[in-house]
Formats: sequence, structure tokens, C-alpha cells
Amino acid sequence: MRVAGLLLAAGAGRRMGGPKALLRHDDGVPFLGRGLRVLLDGGCDRVTVVLGASADAARALLDSSGWAGHPSVAVTVAQEWEEGMGASLRAGLGAVSGSDADAVLVTLVDLPDVGADVLRRVAGTGSGPGALVRATYDGRPGHPVLIGRDHWAGVASTARGDQGAREYFRTNPPTPCECGDLATGRDVDRPEDLTR
Repeated sequence: MRVAGLLLAAGAGRRMGGPKALLRHDDGVPFLGRGLRVLLDGGCDRVTVVLGASADAARALLDSSGWAGHPSVAVTVAQEWEEGMGASLRAGLGAVSGSDADAVLVTLVDLPDVGADVLRRVAGTGSGPGALVRATYDGRPGHPVLIGRDHWAGVASTARGDQGAREYFRTNPPTPCECGDLATGRDVDRPEDLTR
């Protein structure tokens, strides 16, 4: 199965005080770079980064981190990023729709403890264009999410606001993939979350 990666990094990070795409880990590695590396190491053939708020600064960060021009990395901008995650997801699915991928593995830029092992487990739980799998952490749904090609149009048509694929999942429940033994799956929303 050919799996494309989608790294959603378009938000303004209002509670964080700025776009999370521009943050760096304690070791100096940008959140963007780590997210790309995790998707590639997790088995994605190609990764599309979805930018929005401060897109120029995020592109510059990708440049300075050595990711610009990488043969397996593409960048797209969600023009309606202010709407929320739905706009990012639609833009990302639109960007990969012309690819030969059977499925897309969607993750967020602000998941510091979600590693390649989590992505490999989620990707390995589904197969083919009909796959629909969602990581869970001690039963709590989270990311990444594996969305087979057969679901792309349906997800894109219902992705609105900050709901992402939630509306689509109400009528098309994804297969849960428990990953609580590998990570917490918690996102970073506020500055104090960086020290957790």
C-alpha cells in the first residue's frame, strides 16, 4: 500500500502565542522538521506540509532546516487556514489527490511524543483505499489518522471549522488503533505544555 503523509501545520497558535509550526524543541529541532522526519520514518512515501498562518516564515524555517527541495516533501498553503483544521485537511487532501497514494496518514505538527512507531502501527492496521484508522491513547481518539482514498472526497466535503474529519467519522467510524503504550498523544497548546 502506498501511503502519503499529511502534516497539518497551518494554525495561528493563539493559545501558544504564535504559530506552532515555528516552534522548536529543546534540542533546537523545529516542530516542522520533526513532524516531517516522523512521517517519513513512519513509512510515508511522500509528505505534504500544510501551512497557513505565517506561511512565509514557516517556509524559511524549512529552508534553513534543509527540508526545502527534499524530493519527498511538498508544501501547500491552506488559503482559508483561519477557518480551522477543516481548511487544512481539505487543502492537504486536495494536494495529494493527484498522487498514486492508496491512503494518507494525517498528523499534527504539535504532537511532540508521537513517533514513527505510532505512525507505523496505525498505517499497518489498515490496508488499501478503503482504510480508515484512528490512533487512540488509553481509548481516547487522537492522531495520526489513516484515511484511504475511497474516503478522501467524503472527508473533504464534511471537514469544516476545527472539526477536521470528526463529522465524517460519526457516520463512518474508523478502526481504533491503541497506541497508549507508545505515546500520550497529547498536543502542545500553551507555553506551559512545552515543559510537560
